[in-house]
Amino acid sequence: MVSRTTHPVIGTRSLNRATLARQLLLGRAGMSARDAVGHLLGLQAQNVKPPYYQLHARLAGFRPAELAGLMESREVVRMVTMRSTIHTHTAHDALTLRPLVQPARDREVGHFRKGLVGVDLERLTARARAFVEAGPPRTMGEIREELLTQWPGADPQSLAVAARCRLPLVQVTPRGVWGRSGQVRLTTLENWLGSERAAAAGAASVDDVVLRYLGAFGPASVKDMQTWAGLTRLRGAFERLRPGLMVFRDENGAELFDLPDAPRPDPDVPAPPRFLPEFDNLLLSHADRTRVITLEAKGRSWAGNQAYRTLLLDGFLAGLWKADAGVLTVELFAPESKAAKEAKEEIVAEGELLLAAMEEDPQTPAGRWSVRFGSIHG
Repeated sequence: MVSRTTHPVIGTRSLNRATLARQLLLGRAGMSARDAVGHLLGLQAQNVKPPYYQLHARLAGFRPAELAGLMESREVVRMVTMRSTIHTHTAHDALTLRPLVQPARDREVGHFRKGLVGVDLERLTARARAFVEAGPPRTMGEIREELLTQWPGADPQSLAVAARCRLPLVQVTPRGVWGRSGQVRLTTLENWLGSERAAAAGAASVDDVVLRYLGAFGPASVKDMQTWAGLTRLRGAFERLRPGLMVFRDENGAELFDLPDAPRPDPDVPAPPRFLPEFDNLLLSHADRTRVITLEAKGRSWAGNQAYRTLLLDGFLAGLWKADAGVLTVELFAPESKAAKEAKEEIVAEGELLLAAMEEDPQTPAGRWSVRFGSIHG
């Protein structure tokens, strides 16, 4: 094995530009929403609107109706996968990635074992599956109440967590459909997509997912991918793939892997302002996030367990934003900096583009849309 000390160093700005290129954030891509969801291995979807804003920031000519149509036709679905969080996936990725993260979901159930004393998890899984597949999609409350009839002494929340982790439950439409979202109702992924389609998919191999992760988030370390997936013990897959990968070191000496033919733009390539939603995977999918979040900006996109919508400036986290009644408010972390002052016209132009594309009322006159700088808290 080649000594790690011989691997070339890749600087923070170079990492930033490489990651932005993989994330379709250096320039809007001319690909379909379905292809983009697949390329990005899913979109974080804790809330309903973020997947739509993620695609607007990345795709040329994107309109919410495109993703909404994919959801209604069951080409994409919402379900718990990586990091035990809700993601919007292509149907194929939902079927193949969920088995990969099942060990993490099984460990999650273990955290609730005190509330599951006397509960046979195999029986629970079978009962919950039969319940959600036998009739219309069920709410989590209905699933919990059904399980309590069998295990009345168990903790209700622990029963619900066990069902969510043990079964690949999908949030059915209209939940997640732009402008039509309703209460969360669940059925199994197989029931929603059809048993024949599910049987034909199979599980993704770890090695294949490593390569796809590098294509969407690289260059990256083993710890980076483990953070993204919520999994452990991925070193073996990277070692198997090492002969076919490029290897770098970051400025702190950490080993980073990458696909040989993946884009690694010049660090001085311009990065346009981009408005990202809360929970964008760009900010969540690396153990070391300094490639996007400077030390000065660290912790400023969160308050407690609440994530804010964020602004990228020159490729790095530089502010927050909110939109309300046709007005987009931008809060810059360093409003008097030279970079912020020089970029204000670009920020306004990007903000107006966002309002024009994502305004929910198509009758809103264009003259009503405006971008202002100030505090997002009013």
